[in-house]
Amino acid sequence: MKKEILPLSALLFDSENELPEEDLKLLIEARLAAQKAYAPYSRFKVGAAVKLANGIIIQGNNQENAAYPSGLCAERVALFYAHAQYPDVAVESIAITALGNKGLINEPLSPCGACRQVMAESEKNSNQPMRVIMQGQQGPVMVAESMKVLLPFSFLDEYLHKYTNTTI
Repeated sequence: MKKEILPLSALLFDSENELPEEDLKLLIEARLAAQKAYAPYSRFKVGAAVKLANGIIIQGNNQENAAYPSGLCAERVALFYAHAQYPDVAVESIAITALGNKGLINEPLSPCGACRQVMAESEKNSNQPMRVIMQGQQGPVMVAESMKVLLPFSFLDEYLHKYTNTTI
């Protein structure tokens, strides 16, 4: 057996006041998006803001449905819209925040597994790291410099090419 330790680390800022200006701007856009979320069932509003390499910022928020599997998370709403409108433009960073109805969220909340997989594919397709900025409504901010930190063993299309006759 071979044991290998992977260097996975993220930055933890005590507050958004310590963030670089670009990250703070994106986080504010995510907060604005969260306020507009459609979350009548969970009452857990999530906002995401994506910054593209061309400087454009795109907001997304969670969209719930009475048939739960039919809803979509904020991160995927923002990324899918970005890729639909700007298919050849890389995503540089994404900020994610959430609003609860039971008091202030004062810890960073990370994306669900499905969103992590979509984010990993987006990062791979752009061939550059995607900065991920996470915060609740206030308090500390966690920043991952790449999706490899949040999903180190992601499933990528290279496995399909390597082990099947599938071409994508």
